[in-house]
Amino acid sequence: MISLHGPQGAVDHGGSGSDGSLPAQTVWIDLNDPTAEEAAKVERTTGIRIPSRSALSEVESSSRLRRNRDGLSLSTPMVTFDRSDFSLKPLGFLLTADHFVTVRYHDMRAFAAVRKRVDDGDGDGSTSTRMFLLVVEELVDNLADLLEEMSGDLDNLSTRIFDFDAGARPGARKGDATAPKRRDLALRRLLRSVGRHGKSLAKVRASLLGLGRITAFVKNECDQALGEDDLPRFDTLGQDIASLDEFETRLSDTVQFLLDATLGLINIEQNNAFRVLTVVSVVGVPPTLVASIYGMNFKHMPELDWAYGYPYGLALIAVSAVLPLVFFRVKGWL
Repeated sequence: MISLHGPQGAVDHGGSGSDGSLPAQTVWIDLNDPTAEEAAKVERTTGIRIPSRSALSEVESSSRLRRNRDGLSLSTPMVTFDRSDFSLKPLGFLLTADHFVTVRYHDMRAFAAVRKRVDDGDGDGSTSTRMFLLVVEELVDNLADLLEEMSGDLDNLSTRIFDFDAGARPGARKGDATAPKRRDLALRRLLRSVGRHGKSLAKVRASLLGLGRITAFVKNECDQALGEDDLPRFDTLGQDIASLDEFETRLSDTVQFLLDATLGLINIEQNNAFRVLTVVSVVGVPPTLVASIYGMNFKHMPELDWAYGYPYGLALIAVSAVLPLVFFRVKGWL
């Protein structure tokens, strides 16, 4: 889909004038998941070569930041901002003296916000560079909001991890055979949640890194053409991206800390299981020893002639089983 925008707002969502050329007031050309025909139409009317999706997805810096005869060709991976389908998709910027072209493959509220700002007269889109600044500023704001949401999610996740106690939850009873299964399921969910946050932060970091490189590149390449009001905006953008990068680093450290804590809880649960098995095996040794002794087929065994020899043997077996349990209980192992 093609949409056109000028300093006063939307120009012509059809993509071209009646003679096939762009309206004179067009500054920003937004291509949202363009077809080959739409890309070719923009190339014919502007002379700007529109890169393919595969070209925008290339990872080397020379392909993402490039000056050509048409102007500047820029690309970066950008998060989808959809928490239900959080992924990276390519985003392309083409910047010339007259036009600013964006090529994207998913809807982003930043673009809708920029359109509204221009329509309401709240943003200066009189030149291609200023329109570029509006889009990048809105993207940085959205990334900041996303990081704030993730910070809140990590706080909640931290509470869940460090207050983890399956026995204290409603419906969990002491001795309930299903409690270990519930604890195992809860720990699996915590581990998956920590992993999802780690992956999401890595994608946000890739987006911030790409925007930081693009902003610095455009500032250096267009230094002579920038107005006095534009340079401070580039400097502010650079500072905002740097601060968000530091914030993301702290959140990544928090994710690593929560991952270690979750793995520690899993180790504790495993140790508890092994402790129970160890106690059971130790408790079973003395009765087995007593039964083995009285199960020997010797001819002369005094207890065989006792009237209460059989109850005596049973009592001895019971006492030998109870004494280890009492010992472990006193030591606090049970």
